[in-house]
Amino acid sequence: MGHILAIIERELRKFFRSPALMMVSLIFPLVQLIVLGNAFGGKIKDAKLGFVDEDHGAQSLKLREAFDSVHANMRTFAVIPYDNEQQALKDVRNGKIQGAVIVPPQYSSLVYQQNHPQIGLVVDNSDNFMSSTLEDSLTQITNALNNPTITPRLLQQTALQVVELYPYIEYMKFLLPGSITLALFMSVMIGGGMLYIDDKARGVHEGYLVTPITKSELVLGLNAASAIKAVLTGAVITVIGSLLAGVGTIFDPRTILGLAIMIVLTSVSLNAMMFLMMVRVEDPLVPRATFGILNTLLFFPSGAIYPIQAFPWWLRSIAYVDPFSFAVHGFKMLLLKEAGFAAILPDIGYLSLFAIVALGLATPLFKRTL
Repeated sequence: MGHILAIIERELRKFFRSPALMMVSLIFPLVQLIVLGNAFGGKIKDAKLGFVDEDHGAQSLKLREAFDSVHANMRTFAVIPYDNEQQALKDVRNGKIQGAVIVPPQYSSLVYQQNHPQIGLVVDNSDNFMSSTLEDSLTQITNALNNPTITPRLLQQTALQVVELYPYIEYMKFLLPGSITLALFMSVMIGGGMLYIDDKARGVHEGYLVTPITKSELVLGLNAASAIKAVLTGAVITVIGSLLAGVGTIFDPRTILGLAIMIVLTSVSLNAMMFLMMVRVEDPLVPRATFGILNTLLFFPSGAIYPIQAFPWWLRSIAYVDPFSFAVHGFKMLLLKEAGFAAILPDIGYLSLFAIVALGLATPLFKRTL
């Protein structure tokens, strides 16, 4: 144990003497959380919707008033009046407005006659999120206009009542579990993988092996030191990220215990995976070159940004064995859903097993280079 502690002390001293490494492992996940959390998942506001009124009747005026009401309350879109349909379509194509509503002639008469009145919505579907938002808003408005003013005594249609289990979760909160996992991975990549290859290239590990330190003690010491660095980084990111995202569950003692377990196990499992990948690598450029590939291959299929259920079968297969997926799921259960300890037991079990298997395979692969 004394040999292992000596290795851990040396690695930590080296890490804390390099503040640039510490800052990189902290800043990038925080920047991603703040930028992506505010750039994605927000509600569309102040989109420009053209309005071509070729009817000029009472019902078209009622429709225009409904649009103005949306702008005054939810501010989903602002109405831009147009005199002709051609100019409105041209502006939609040019991107000056995001959509255009066309009210045809005789629209009011058709409404009074109940003779299939229709209005047109032209959208630029090169932006699916914008077009679907406008379609949903216009659908809700037309449904509201079609409903009778006085509700009949007997409900003739089935109504859907939506019950939400949790308060509205902003995208920044949704992204927080993935950002914590990414911070742990970056700490493992920089403070573990890159430093490990650099020390190996300089012959530091060979110097260890001429002392009474055994190969197993060296492997355990290097992995423990790297895991400790990741744990410290993960703890800082969890606290700062939770405060930035407005997640108050971190002050619950049970949540704190669960987060501590998840941070430790995630750090150990990711570090064991990195050590297994780098144990036979000699070139210091390899971990730097593979960082982007590993980040894409592990982070994006984990469900941190988009639901796993929407993936094709081959990408879903990767997600089911990706330790990132279990880490993100565990942090999500604790931070967003306030679930109990039982909810993260499968994540704890998988991460523990993954770390044991990875270390078990990496230890015999470790060899002398001189």
